[in-house]
Amino acid sequence: MSYYFSTIVHDNFANAIQKVTDALKTEGFGVLTEIDMRATMKKKLDVDIPPYTILGACNPPFAYRALQAEEKIGTMLPCNVVVQEIAPGKVEVAAVDPIASMQAIQNPLLGELAEEVSNKLKKVIQQLK
Repeated sequence: MSYYFSTIVHDNFANAIQKVTDALKTEGFGVLTEIDMRATMKKKLDVDIPPYTILGACNPPFAYRALQAEEKIGTMLPCNVVVQEIAPGKVEVAAVDPIASMQAIQNPLLGELAEEVSNKLKKVIQQLK
């Protein structure tokens, strides 16, 4: 089983970020964090990498349900979505598969919830095609 879903967006990096953010919003997710890995790697290690941003996406009703089912689930929240330029005008978007990440936790309530969140994140990825 893969631990993520992905697709290619044929657009510039900034537009791809906006498209992903909009697609997440249509499925009830907001972006809590935005980590610019390119800037971080340059600042901390003085290395250059292509544009690479991690979006920390959260769907509050699902997050609340997860916290009710497993109090330490916050260690695995929010759902990360990676936006990575792989060539000019070609951006890969990859979202974590919550089903894969929740397999380590033996809680049937989380399994059901992970499936629901997984379906929503798959819809996000499909909207970008």
